Amino acid sequence: MSTTSGTSTGATTPSSTRAKPASKWEAAADWTDGRLGIYSLAKANLRKIFPDHWSFMLGEICLYTFIIIILTGVYLTLFFKPSMAETVYTGSYVPLDGIRMSEAYASTMNISFEVRGGLLIRQIHHWAAIVFVAAMLVHMMRVFFTGAFRKPREINWLFGAGLLFLGMFDGFMGYSLPDDLLSGTGIRFMEGAILAVPIVGTYLEMFLYGGEFPGQDIVPRFFTIHVLLIPGIMLGLLVAHLILVFYHKHTQFAGPGRKEENVVGMPLMPVYMAKAGGFFFLVFGVIAAVSAIATVNPIWSYGPYRPDQVSTDAQPDWYMGFSEGLIRVMPGWEISVWGGHTLNLGVFIPLMVFPLVLAVIWLYPFLEAWVTGDKREHHIADRPRNAPVRTAFGAAWISLYLVLLIGGGNDLIATHLHLSINSITYFVRVSFFLLPVIVFIITKRWCLGLQRRDKEKVLHGRESGVIKRLPHGEFVEVHADLSQADKFTLTAHEQPQPIELPAEVDENGVARKVGRLAKARAKLSEGFFGDSGQIAKPTAEEHAEITSGHGHH
Repeated sequence: MSTTSGTSTGATTPSSTRAKPASKWEAAADWTDGRLGIYSLAKANLRKIFPDHWSFMLGEICLYTFIIIILTGVYLTLFFKPSMAETVYTGSYVPLDGIRMSEAYASTMNISFEVRGGLLIRQIHHWAAIVFVAAMLVHMMRVFFTGAFRKPREINWLFGAGLLFLGMFDGFMGYSLPDDLLSGTGIRFMEGAILAVPIVGTYLEMFLYGGEFPGQDIVPRFFTIHVLLIPGIMLGLLVAHLILVFYHKHTQFAGPGRKEENVVGMPLMPVYMAKAGGFFFLVFGVIAAVSAIATVNPIWSYGPYRPDQVSTDAQPDWYMGFSEGLIRVMPGWEISVWGGHTLNLGVFIPLMVFPLVLAVIWLYPFLEAWVTGDKREHHIADRPRNAPVRTAFGAAWISLYLVLLIGGGNDLIATHLHLSINSITYFVRVSFFLLPVIVFIITKRWCLGLQRRDKEKVLHGRESGVIKRLPHGEFVEVHADLSQADKFTLTAHEQPQPIELPAEVDENGVARKVGRLAKARAKLSEGFFGDSGQIAKPTAEEHAEITSGHGHH
């Protein structure tokens, strides 16, 4: 006799009523599911839909290169000796035979020439780091230009910004570990920047370097930071980033059937996972091919680091080039303060501008949210042309970044293009302030022009290339009407209206007090969404009037 739910004591269903596992593997799966709930978790998430667009693969490149960095880094750690103790090189690279060097440099040489596959793994590790930061930057720009940072993804945007910042510095720590002449020059450069910080600069240097440069603790400390501290933080941020991506669902571009409440695309299993797996091996293969063909950081050519020498073509990896550009083009200003203490403005000012260059683009989403006052969730990605101010701002930031990269490589540009290094420096100084403004204006007008073209296409159709002669002798080009899907895509974007300030007096005739912050917000809102910030979308009435009155010709 069976018991009713009212008299149940919480006992589980007798095992005799359960289907017997078909195999020991199914039994193991049942045991695991009873403790972790894998079946219900998989059932709820493995059929999750992901949109199918090529730009969404940029984030996957970031993930895959990070995995490659971890895998190759583990292999290199087995052979690398993070020690600055002196030793004499007796390896197979004859030009350095008998040269005194640190154990870090000697072990890196051993990896390159003695360990089977060591040089290829080193190259893959370094190239993967370069691609990793590049992919993060491009992925971040995709998110920025499409407005995918809006609610509810603001926190995830900051997680991505943190990953980019940490990736840049972990890359710097990584190519500093071999203790060759190039990396030693970079460490010396960093020491000068730290010492330029007033009051606490000396303490920061002692804390990071363990003493005066070059000391004996730089490589061991950088090794710990490079393989443990920063990767651990990045792994946590990456997991949190992916969880939020999964939880919030992917953004998608406007199109028929796509709404804020749904996602149109492919299920995670098996379609998306199959494509993602193939893409991982494609990324790995391309990086391996590049690593086998193009050598990066040939430490045997630079030789071991010596404090009395400087590598003539010392250049950081591209992602740190803009920070060096700031210092190279900054005038060497110095002032004496507090009774003879020297403040090196030529280094301190660039050191303060460096985080500001990154913070400007990272904090923009919060400025836009404040200007619009929009507190709704957004899951439809914008076309960049439909947000002219945002797109122009992003393009201006990219132009600033590129100008500073030119400043960071001014010596190589001067020698290869036979130009004056002073002329390049003055060009970068002027362009730092002028070029972003020019790029902003041009990009904004470009976006407005594209909006006008979209409006014309919706109202008049697409040019067909067919020329028709009218009865009165006029030649016109026949326009083909757009499909409903194309019209929807071109008109699906929202166009917020500018914020209006309240009347100067209320209904009782009492003057209202409007703060400066409210006035600034209204002014910015007018710039974002006023007549100069967007072209009005075509209306159904305009389309009906044109098609009924004149036809498409």
